[in-house]
Amino acid sequence: MAAAEIRDEVDNPHKLYKRKPGKRVFVNRSLMLDRVKFYGFDMDYTLAVYKSPAYESLGFDLLKKRLVDIGYPEAIQDFEYDPTFPIRGLWYDTQYGNMLKVDYFGNILVCVHGFQFLKAHDMHSVYPNMFVQREENNSRYRIFNTLFELPIIYILSCLVDFFSNHSDYTRYDKGVKSGDLTMTYVSMYQDVLAATDHVHQKGGPLKSETVKDLERYVIKDDRLPVLLDRMRAHGSKVFLATNSDFVYTNETGALKIGSHTGPIQSGQIYSGGSVDVFSEMMGVYEKDVLYVGDHIFGDILKSKKDRGWRTFLVVPELSHELSVWTDKRNLFSKLEDLESMIGNLFKNLDSSCDVKPNLKDIQHTIRNVSHEMDMTYGMLGSLFRSGSRQTFFASQVMRYADLYAATFLNLLHYPFSYAFRAPPMLMPHESTVGHEAYSNDDTDVDRMAPRSRQVADSDLVARRGRLERADSIVPHLYASTPRQCTQIQEDEDSSDSAEENK
Repeated sequence: MAAAEIRDEVDNPHKLYKRKPGKRVFVNRSLMLDRVKFYGFDMDYTLAVYKSPAYESLGFDLLKKRLVDIGYPEAIQDFEYDPTFPIRGLWYDTQYGNMLKVDYFGNILVCVHGFQFLKAHDMHSVYPNMFVQREENNSRYRIFNTLFELPIIYILSCLVDFFSNHSDYTRYDKGVKSGDLTMTYVSMYQDVLAATDHVHQKGGPLKSETVKDLERYVIKDDRLPVLLDRMRAHGSKVFLATNSDFVYTNETGALKIGSHTGPIQSGQIYSGGSVDVFSEMMGVYEKDVLYVGDHIFGDILKSKKDRGWRTFLVVPELSHELSVWTDKRNLFSKLEDLESMIGNLFKNLDSSCDVKPNLKDIQHTIRNVSHEMDMTYGMLGSLFRSGSRQTFFASQVMRYADLYAATFLNLLHYPFSYAFRAPPMLMPHESTVGHEAYSNDDTDVDRMAPRSRQVADSDLVARRGRLERADSIVPHLYASTPRQCTQIQEDEDSSDSAEENK
């Protein structure tokens, strides 16, 4: 620990200690690590971490080759993978060929057609309310949430841009035409999915090329066996649950899948089955398991909704996001200052005023600073936000991941007895109002009856007295004020409640 940190702890012993950002595990829901009996892992992008952009470029090149093989122009081979363009969480509109970055509610934050970034006035004919909605039975939008899909996002953008702007093709709202040939954006999407299935299939070119050159495509991290050994030494069980076949997972070619059935035995490989079957065989109960993966829908959501497992989402992009958050603090501060300037312009105005402050210059500066900040993250901005609004991807992380970090190896920096505590989730009326700032004088007369029984109210006391004296057969005339904690805590389970109620 640095000398400055030691002095700070001595001067302020109750200050919340935080590990360095790059070593942190971030918390959405509190979790007591000593209650975890099983650590489950996905393989791809979790235990096996692929080198970026080398692995993404490999996937992109293989997709190009497959598309040319099935009849696409040879010219698309000229495209090279650009890691600054695609980000996870984008929605692809198969009807109009647009890549959309949206917030939790479906409001469009960014719209790109091929490589062309559209302004609001360009989008009104397609999205009149600047809003999209994905329904269960609506296949119009495809959400790309996995790191495997970054090359797919980029190849789709390349194809849309190529055909939309090539002189041999005439563009119309849902695709392009060339003579008698009509190619829709839906058909492009379907062709890319078929090419993806070919590239990713068992024994397909992506897996075979990866195994041929592991040093080029896979990160070897000596910390991994250290953490796994410590988990087992602590008394926890460790398991791997993946859709990849054993030849690829083991990377030895020694096929053992299906060689063992029956009760769980150490050193045996099992195939088929389901999470339910596994849970029954192992005697796993809901919060006993912390499952680690990189895919919100495939790994995290299903583990959370189907089994109630605790979840740890791996977000490798977080390292870059944190570097921008800290290194470009001056841009965030500038935006805060500009927002304060707007507030000050209206500070002394109320509904009696006819004055309309001129915000044009400030709003123009806000747009410029926001753009500079977005470009620091990448072509499509931050994975988690656009200005002050959180992205759809960010909302999914908060909803389904109990813990998240750039790598689960950050658990090395925490004891297995650690209590992960979630920060309070504040609404605007809480985050923007200081505890000392509010006074009843600030508002009109309260139009609601007092809710707190700690508030002295002679009328309420008298009314209770009358109820108690009444000759009534009603078992309880009113609810008694609870004398113990009744709010369910995040880290509480049934055994805790039973102990407290003894």
